[in-house]
Amino acid sequence: MRSIHLTSCLLVAALLAACSEDAATTNRGGWGGAVKVVTQVVALQPMVDEIEALGTARAYESVDIQPRLSSLIERVAFEEGQIVSAGDLIVELENSEIVAGLALAEASLSESRSLYNRSQSLADTQAISASNLEQLIAQVQVDEAHVEAAKARLENTIIRAPFTGRVGLRRVSPGSFVNTSTVITTLDDISKIKLDFSVPEAFLTSVSEGMDIKAHSLVYPDRVFRGVVASVDTRLDPVSRAVQVRAVIPNDDGALKPGMFMSVDLQLDRGEVLLAPEQAIVPEGTRQFVFVISDGVAAKREVGLGRRIPGYVVISRGLEVGETVVTEGTHKVRDGTAVDALDQERIAVDREDPAATS
Repeated sequence: MRSIHLTSCLLVAALLAACSEDAATTNRGGWGGAVKVVTQVVALQPMVDEIEALGTARAYESVDIQPRLSSLIERVAFEEGQIVSAGDLIVELENSEIVAGLALAEASLSESRSLYNRSQSLADTQAISASNLEQLIAQVQVDEAHVEAAKARLENTIIRAPFTGRVGLRRVSPGSFVNTSTVITTLDDISKIKLDFSVPEAFLTSVSEGMDIKAHSLVYPDRVFRGVVASVDTRLDPVSRAVQVRAVIPNDDGALKPGMFMSVDLQLDRGEVLLAPEQAIVPEGTRQFVFVISDGVAAKREVGLGRRIPGYVVISRGLEVGETVVTEGTHKVRDGTAVDALDQERIAVDREDPAATS
């Protein structure tokens, strides 16, 4: 029985010794002493924010040409697709009744002025009362207003282009009866194109007036259209949580048409920022840490994170330019662990050219 008990004690002692040795080996970083990890030096890198959105092209100025009164079309003075200048004649309406009304108003004005002039000479001799003279003055003013109204109606029979642009399809013919709801044609200024698109709320601070954009169209897959952000809406859509942005794109050759669907690339130069590989970040609850290597020893350090880009994250605090962080093997490292660091860039070179290590 004693031999069995002694043997059991020896086994327990051996196991305890093995566990102690294993724990000591673990603290040293493995059987070889230091833990092998892959590292990378953090450095300043240029950063450009890129946002892709979808938008619709619109004419810089656009209007439906409609008459301001009901009448017949007397003359159509444009060709479909023609470029017209501001003030050019588009359509002339039949105006014989309005011309007659103007002549009648002018005749009434002439008569009332003549009567007033004769009465004014009599006022000096008090042959006419002051009240009667005031009535005659009022009548002259009424007749003048009638003349101006008739001239305005006559002017409304002449429809002119409000701005320089290209007219669309003609929707009436000479002799057609039109009213205030009839669309005669359209007029679009497409020398420049307005491009309206939405940007998510998260990127609101990245968009500003004067910002350069690049736009693409399926119609012209190999062409890039460059423009500038002209304005940003003052309100966000409460449903989509996006803000409406309007850019202006030069369209001297008329390649872009209103209504075209376009994709938009916005670029915002953030300058140089401190970037670290994403795999170097060790999250613990709401806090973020990295392991910084100095003299072969890992030091755990809390960092602040900014924007993320594929494979990297912006470091806002906690690291300095030129410091080395662990990118692979963070699960094997503790604060104060001795490490055997392999540089990430050197590993990449070795993979591309294995002969370089021989």
